[in-house]
Amino acid sequence: MTNYILPIVLLLGSNVFMTFAWYGHLKFTDRPLWIVIFASWGIALFEYCLQVPGNRIGYRVYSPAQLKTMQEIITLVVFVAFSTTYLGATIKWNHMVGFALIVAAAFFIFLD
Repeated sequence: MTNYILPIVLLLGSNVFMTFAWYGHLKFTDRPLWIVIFASWGIALFEYCLQVPGNRIGYRVYSPAQLKTMQEIITLVVFVAFSTTYLGATIKWNHMVGFALIVAAAFFIFLD
């Protein structure tokens, strides 16, 4: 069971780090670009420390397409939470419809 759950937990954690690396600097637009690039790379290091073992463990029980699909769904969930709470962005109905279509696509990826 660990092989099924642990990759999801690791990919969730890695995505939190990567979302901060990619979008966290948007609150600090007054900082020089080179500083936020180095800060983002520093954060991304922690992302890789979770993502690589998550994918390696997950590959024992999931196909590469399933792993990538999980990552995309996790990305959407983390991004919606991040963008609304940290950045104060509004998620509109059309965003939700688009996200729902991606989730529907994931359903087909996991069909045997």
